[in-house]
Amino acid sequence: MLEKEFKYYIDNQAKLVEKYNNKHIVIVGNDVIGAYDNEIHAYIESVKKYKLGSFLIQLCKPGKENYTQTFHSRAIFA
Repeated sequence: MLEKEFKYYIDNQAKLVEKYNNKHIVIVGNDVIGAYDNEIHAYIESVKKYKLGSFLIQLCKPGKENYTQTFHSRAIFA
């Protein structure tokens, strides 16, 4: 789930940072469909057009230490 989007980010990180440094980018497939100043705004705008689980929100910064994978779910664990 979202492996394609995350691989796209990793493979293109340098180019994406040049264009979107410090932005939260939204990736669907191999396309950046939005760039936002914060994760909340990225999420709110993305769920208007895309189903949950079909897009990746990634903070765009240089370096391997900035690779992240955060998945949001409606599941609750007790």
